[in-house]
Amino acid sequence: MAISYAWDVSTVDTYVSHTDNNSNTESDVIYRVHWVLKGEDDANNDAEGSPQQKALFGVVNLDVSDLSGFTAFDSVTASNVQGWVESALGSDEVTSLKSKIDEHIAEKVTPTKETKIIGS
Repeated sequence: MAISYAWDVSTVDTYVSHTDNNSNTESDVIYRVHWVLKGEDDANNDAEGSPQQKALFGVVNLDVSDLSGFTAFDSVTASNVQGWVESALGSDEVTSLKSKIDEHIAEKVTPTKETKIIGS
């Protein structure tokens, strides 16, 4: 399978104003990210010719106890936020999420289970 992954980390929650443990105060501090990790297998299209897809959703809280490396909201990029999310989740969890996507798509491509109805 040729599965590609893409993060959507565009929805965030912010503190209008936040003071960290060192008394640094900043505005529009991102403290929570609503993420979506999408997987797409373009090598195994469905009956309509579309790539097989699976998306997982979650929320991660960011550590805002130290704002010494603060990035102003207007300067934050999706790449920044993706890095924060992956760091907060940890590499093992990111790998696990991708494995779950792989398993779901593999089941769609080559089913090992199905639902049947007993005749009446």
